[in-house]
Amino acid sequence: MTHMVLEVKESLEVRCNQILRNMEASLTARDRVGIQDFVLLDAYTSESAFLDNLRKRFHENLIYTYIGTLLVSVNPYKDLDIYSKKQMDIYMGVNFFELPPHIYALADNVFRTMQSEFNNHFILISGESGSGKTEASKKILQFYAVSCPSTKLLNNVRDRLLLSNPVLEAFGNAKTLRNDNSSRFGKYMDIQFDHQGGAVGGHILSYLLEKSRVVHQNHGERNFHIFYQLVEGGEEDLLRWLGLERNCKHYSYLVQGDCAKVSSINDKSDWKTVRRALSVIEFSESDIEHLFGIIASVLHMGNIKFDADARGYASLNHNQEMHWVSKLLGIPNQVLQHGLTHRKIEAKTEEVFSPFSVDHAVYARDALAKAIYGRTFDWLVNKINESLENKDSSRKTVIGLLDIYGFEVFNVNSFEQFCINYCNEKLQQLFIQLTLKSEQEEYEVEGIEWEPVPYFNNKIICDLVEVKFKGIISLLDEECLRPGEATDLTFLEKMEEKIGGHPHFVTHKLADQKTRKTLERGDFRLLHYAGEVTYCVVGFLDKNNDLLYRYGKEVMRQSKNAIIKHCFPYSEPDTKKRPETVVTQFKSSLVGLTEILMSKEPWYVRCIKPNEAKHSAHFDDVLVRHQVKYLGLMEHLRVRRAGFAYRRKYEIFLQRYKPLCPGTWPNWKGTAAEGVRCLVKHLGYKSDEYKMGRTKIFIRHPRTLFATEDALQVCKHQLATRIQAKYKGYRVKEDYLKQREAATKIETCWRGLMARKERERRAWAVKVIKKFIKGFMTRHEPACVDNSEYLAYVRQNYLTRLKDNLPKTVLEKDRWLTSPPIMREVSQILKKIYTRHMVRKYVRGITPQKKAQLLLKVQTSLMFKGKKENYPVSVCRPFVDTRISPGDINIKILQIIQHEHIKYSVPVVKYDRNGFRPRVRQLVFTQEAAYLIEEAKIKQRIDYSSLKGISVSNLSDNFLILHVLCDDIKQKGDLVLQCEYLFEALTKLSAIANKQNSINVVQGSVRFDIQPGREGFVDFKSGQESTVYRAKNGHLTVESTRTKSR
Repeated sequence: MTHMVLEVKESLEVRCNQILRNMEASLTARDRVGIQDFVLLDAYTSESAFLDNLRKRFHENLIYTYIGTLLVSVNPYKDLDIYSKKQMDIYMGVNFFELPPHIYALADNVFRTMQSEFNNHFILISGESGSGKTEASKKILQFYAVSCPSTKLLNNVRDRLLLSNPVLEAFGNAKTLRNDNSSRFGKYMDIQFDHQGGAVGGHILSYLLEKSRVVHQNHGERNFHIFYQLVEGGEEDLLRWLGLERNCKHYSYLVQGDCAKVSSINDKSDWKTVRRALSVIEFSESDIEHLFGIIASVLHMGNIKFDADARGYASLNHNQEMHWVSKLLGIPNQVLQHGLTHRKIEAKTEEVFSPFSVDHAVYARDALAKAIYGRTFDWLVNKINESLENKDSSRKTVIGLLDIYGFEVFNVNSFEQFCINYCNEKLQQLFIQLTLKSEQEEYEVEGIEWEPVPYFNNKIICDLVEVKFKGIISLLDEECLRPGEATDLTFLEKMEEKIGGHPHFVTHKLADQKTRKTLERGDFRLLHYAGEVTYCVVGFLDKNNDLLYRYGKEVMRQSKNAIIKHCFPYSEPDTKKRPETVVTQFKSSLVGLTEILMSKEPWYVRCIKPNEAKHSAHFDDVLVRHQVKYLGLMEHLRVRRAGFAYRRKYEIFLQRYKPLCPGTWPNWKGTAAEGVRCLVKHLGYKSDEYKMGRTKIFIRHPRTLFATEDALQVCKHQLATRIQAKYKGYRVKEDYLKQREAATKIETCWRGLMARKERERRAWAVKVIKKFIKGFMTRHEPACVDNSEYLAYVRQNYLTRLKDNLPKTVLEKDRWLTSPPIMREVSQILKKIYTRHMVRKYVRGITPQKKAQLLLKVQTSLMFKGKKENYPVSVCRPFVDTRISPGDINIKILQIIQHEHIKYSVPVVKYDRNGFRPRVRQLVFTQEAAYLIEEAKIKQRIDYSSLKGISVSNLSDNFLILHVLCDDIKQKGDLVLQCEYLFEALTKLSAIANKQNSINVVQGSVRFDIQPGREGFVDFKSGQESTVYRAKNGHLTVESTRTKSR
């Protein structure tokens, strides 16, 4: 709990520091971005200084400026990142002047004042069309939606309040020349709050809907948004049911302005928003169906065309549009046709139906369309009010939002502008009265003497318009109601007669020569508080009457559409007395509105548009000056500045400026009022420059405040250095102490951790060593608990070593690692398996060529292994197919023996039979015989069948003797040959001639036949070196060295 409290205190401290920084920044930057409160403007009577300050702030994207508690808002015509949830949080619960001006600051201040004083308030949002009134109203609603307490019930109310806006905008807003989303009605919304500040309900009042827009729009303007949203965004099934096509150009009421499509308006998206909003506000599906049926019926009604019959009366023949109007309103077709083409005249005891001319029929159709839409709009507002109604009867506090049309001055001003400007005159009168009243009350509360403020009282203009019998409204009603041919010009003449001498009224007839040039004959001019406005009287009587024939009402009462039945009830009095005129109804509404506002505390938002082109960076001085004038901003500033320009609570003033006085810095021990008195005495304020109230200090001139602020800026540099030094020292020392304490803790923990790990490691080592020793001692015993781990270790160790020392080839199979006794049997099995594995691996790697080579080697082994000394040396020497290439054999020889297919050839040394002289020869083996060749001559051919045998010694020489069968004395005898490739040649010969068994390995001497009947001997013996010579006994002696056996 303590931790949470500290966190809250810390966040509040951070927030207060941020507030003070923002406050200082806004004051010190006044030369660049202007002053954030016009009350602090030195030249407060100068309109140019006022505009200059407004321009500076506009170009810095600072669109909000105060005049006391009044907020001036300039439309930026672009999106600014100042309306986020974060911004809302910053402005919640903050004193009004402590942050830069913002609409959230105003909304928050109203809310907190309402909660603390438990009274009712209203916010009046006014300005020209396109100045941002509707957006300002939305921002205030959004702020309350976020800042108010949240429960499921309150969230439902919040959603309905927020979503009532898009619905009312769809049905009550339209594109005009000045604004793509212009409110064409006045709206006052009450938001009801319970004692905890939760929004629990609401109520909406609407004023003077511009019904004439339903049937007529000026060029460049549109009808109400809902018509285009329905046509462009409506679902295909809905449009089919309503008989509508997805093309606005097909409907007469939508094409008069020639701008059905607007780039800044997305009708399809807005349609979805409206449909969702209607569901949230709890419109039933039946209500929605009937509502859109009425909207579609108005569009169809605008397409109804009247023809003139033979007598000139209006008639309708097979009109498809009539079918849809009849279907959607639930009125029989014949009844509806009769109601649009006839008027009912009642005489004492009888009723007569008078047919309309085509012009009268068009007028009746348009009047009916306006009445249907106007009454449907009233039903819609009442339906929203039912949804917002708070059922709890306990006392509630209220914040009202009045979003109403601002003062309008067009090139041609008509009846609507007259009503709107009359409304603004009344609100200006109320505004001045309430402002003066609030100023006077504040002075009285603070005990400051009130100084009367001279101001322009516009009561004279209000009386000119509304006074009974002589006012313009009375004269207009009188002219509308009198019998005879009353016209707009007769109304103008009556005004000239009755009020011609009024100083604020002039016409073409009453004006002097110079003024007359600026007035048409059908114009009159009123001098309003905001300036002169010229009105054209054309249409005043028609628009004021806004008559709907009684028969038209009777026809509507037969409707089966639930909304139409509600809007045209049978209970409505149907007397012959004419209903109240539009202006009289509007006047009564204003009286009621004034009474509502007088019972509440006022707050004001004045909206200004910077240019007509809706450009984000352009500031039109002439246009803004005009708005400043008719919004009464200079008048309000003059009232605010009549007394004291600046006022602040003692606590806030002392908190900000106490560094300027040694007596108040850094902490003041007494009351805030005494501290401020000490401070201003030190600063040298003159007695006429300030007054001390009960809770606030009042400063008369802005220059006094600015001089104090400039002194504070100088003082802050000195204070900042000292504070920084102290703070840095404190922070460094604090950090050092924290680091030292942390290091000590870390060292302690680390040492303890390492000691525990070391103890655990040693205990584990002792346990392992004991087990190892015990296992070693019992290793020869059967496996048991004591030696199981040791034996497992022995096995693992042996297998690991064996893995790293396995024989690489089959020939190394005897290099098998000696196994411990326990692994002896396993070792033998593994050795066999591994040997088989190596053999298999070797065999699988043998190629066909290598296999043939090995077969020859095997045959050689069979013949010479263990018999001849130098055989082991030959094992590693591979055999080849031949030792003499065909190119090295004489071509003649090849031609002779090629038919026998040469299988092998090898160079040899032939020893003569007589004398044993060595001769270099070639020995060639064919398929049939062996040939001894000397260059191009065959020295001897030996058929394999005549080859009796082959003799070699058992020593390391390379001699072989071919024994040949000699039946004839002429035949040559045996051959004594020396061949370097002895084993290869003999193996080839044995394979070719199949003489494996004819090869004899002899020891000592070999007898051979020189020729039949004559023999010779070759003696073989070992010596120190290898030599061949003829011995004295006539034998050929071959000495050879001994070879080391492998």
